Order: sequence, then structure tokens, then C-alpha cells
Amino acid sequence: MRTTLDQLAAGQNATIATMNLEPESAERLMEMGLLEGTPVQLLKFAPLGDPLEIVVRGYHLTLRKHEAQQITVEIDALSDASTA
Repeated sequence: MRTTLDQLAAGQNATIATMNLEPESAERLMEMGLLEGTPVQLLKFAPLGDPLEIVVRGYHLTLRKHEAQQITVEIDALSDASTA
């Protein structure tokens, strides 16, 4: 199932499908390891919902919600079953 990164539940795993960001933002995030096909896990949201924290390639990364809304992910089947 596809959704955007900001729509994942805390603890949910997914794989990046597409990134529809401005070139500067896309380049910055790709340099940090966010590439199509990369597995990610949403750890948590800040108390007001922005920013959110993900784990990518073994390290923690904080993204603004407006950036996460531009990243389409494919929810991992096992992760999806555990949240249902």
C-alpha cells in the first residue's frame, strides 16, 4: 500500500517509492541517504506533529512535515499487518 511518509504510524516500516521535492531539498535528502528503494522507519512525531523522526540507513533523521508529505512510500507488508 502506498502513502506519504508523514502518514505512517510511529514504528511503521516502509520503503521510499518516489520523492517529489524541490531540487535543492531533494539533493540534500539524497545526500543523507534518502533514495528511492531505501527502507525507512518512522520513529515518532514531535509533540505538535512537526518535525518527525525517521531511521534511515541506521541513523536518525528529522524531517519537516512538508518534506515528508512529498515522499511517497510503500508500506512493508509485515509492518502494515502489525498496525491493523
